[in-house]
Amino acid sequence: MSIQLSNITKQFGAFKALDNIHLDIPEGELVALLGPSGCGKTTLLRIIAGLEQADQGQVFLKGDNVTEQPVKNRQIGFVFQHYALFRHMTVFDNIAFGLRVKPRKQRPAETVIKQKVHDLLQLVQLDWLHDRFPDQLSGGQRQRIALARALAVEPSVLLLDEPFGALDASVRKDLRLWLRHLHHELNVTSIFVTHDQEEAMEVASQIVVLNHGKIEQKGTPSEIYDQPHSDFVSRFIGQTNVFKIEDHAHEWLKHTGIIIDEPQGIVAHVRPHNISVEKPSDPAKAPVTLRDWQHLGSLIRLELQRDDQTASPTTIYAEMPNEQFKALALNKGDRVAMRIKHAHWFN
Repeated sequence: MSIQLSNITKQFGAFKALDNIHLDIPEGELVALLGPSGCGKTTLLRIIAGLEQADQGQVFLKGDNVTEQPVKNRQIGFVFQHYALFRHMTVFDNIAFGLRVKPRKQRPAETVIKQKVHDLLQLVQLDWLHDRFPDQLSGGQRQRIALARALAVEPSVLLLDEPFGALDASVRKDLRLWLRHLHHELNVTSIFVTHDQEEAMEVASQIVVLNHGKIEQKGTPSEIYDQPHSDFVSRFIGQTNVFKIEDHAHEWLKHTGIIIDEPQGIVAHVRPHNISVEKPSDPAKAPVTLRDWQHLGSLIRLELQRDDQTASPTTIYAEMPNEQFKALALNKGDRVAMRIKHAHWFN
């Protein structure tokens, strides 16, 4: 089911949570609403679900205006961060609940419900836990049961609010992969809220970056990372080095391969992987010193110290493959040459 949001605005007292949001989500997409705390992403999710009413604007599901429709009429499944499972019910009864409370004319027979619940439990790979209670499950298992319960009523849209936020890092990583594969199998339009950029980049087919109640950018993970539209997106998604031109960076940057006769903006943003580091032919003329490095698996992140301590940033981060770093045989305190291969410019 496709989703269209038109002119969505929401205010809580003097605080404007959402400011004139326009957003189209095609059918079958897995979309991440990404942004810092307080940017409006959960409020937007709740408005789509019908759990919150916008002050102005309209919500369309598959072209139908559902702005005034109650939650029960929107065919939406909702998964919360803290599972919201019924503790007094077994796993089986938790998943069956949404089917059993349907109006009598729409309610499936108990044999149909039983088959459907076991099918869902097999889908989330937890059928062997059907007779357990939520308190007997791990956090990752509870979240998968919560997702199965949301899917039981065959929603046209699945909404997930920080679904993995309460879990350990290793469990989160496993569930991200599992959710992506599950979405490919079901192809239900899904939106999940997260403040974790790595989670959004790893799971979503589209990312919507929110800041102060406005959409900063929407695109694929690669578009958001490689072609940021604003200073905020560039800083928020991944690591970046920010060179301020007013900090007398013109001459210094010329030594790194960037010529700034006519600056294209006030700041230049450079991703660590867009900085190459080499041993200089003349160490005395090298612009930076290798201060330290960190091993990131197959990558090495270098901390480079600028000579000019009055300008920012004084520390520059570069990345290179582990094997390349070993071949350079660098030591802490070595003077090194660096080249900037690509930069983004912002005012």
